[in-house]
Amino acid sequence: MFQRTACVDRIKVDSIIFSSIFQIGDSQQIQANSKAIAVQREAEIFYDNEGSFSAFSIFSEAIPFTPVDEIFTSSTQNLNPVLKVRNIEIIGAASSSVVHLGNSCHISMEARVKHIRQLLPREELNNYINHMDR
Repeated sequence: MFQRTACVDRIKVDSIIFSSIFQIGDSQQIQANSKAIAVQREAEIFYDNEGSFSAFSIFSEAIPFTPVDEIFTSSTQNLNPVLKVRNIEIIGAASSSVVHLGNSCHISMEARVKHIRQLLPREELNNYINHMDR
């Protein structure tokens, strides 16, 4: 099934988070999914009912996918069956990403992030800052 071998002398990965994959070796299928709600606030005010993915349509909408329906012919010839790499350095992989050393047949990745910025009206912000200084 697979035609090449990856050979790596050294790999350094600092961080792998949020539905990310670090895979050494061949895989038939890789599927990762990540959802996040990121809230930026001017004031540290929190409510009990926050953080429900169902409250935002971005997390339930279907992702448009248009399959390739063109007919094409391809040919691959691997003259050297070994892919040789001396050194790999990765700072980080996050939000449904893959660091993969090997061959794959099917890969599906999805990351959905809802960013919310809650800014106070200027008068309310000034009152909040004055209250915090006391």
